[in-house]
Amino acid sequence: MKSTPGRPAVDIIQRVRCEFLEMPGLRLTEKQAGRLWGLEPPLCSTLLRSLVDAGFLLRTRDGSYVRADHVTAARGYQGIYRGA
Repeated sequence: MKSTPGRPAVDIIQRVRCEFLEMPGLRLTEKQAGRLWGLEPPLCSTLLRSLVDAGFLLRTRDGSYVRADHVTAARGYQGIYRGA
């Protein structure tokens, strides 16, 4: 997926949300996410941060992004924090 100036941000956000919903165990760093969806680093960073702020994703201490509801269901998992 290539980012284009005319492409609505909603389309990109929806695509990323769908990928995480289809693969509950998906765990990506910012760099991996950018490569997977063909996003420039600033756009990818903003997108992931917005999904963390919305409570959809969590960022792990090692910098990976995971689906929030998938991780919070695991008992005693201490490797997650909100924010970048």
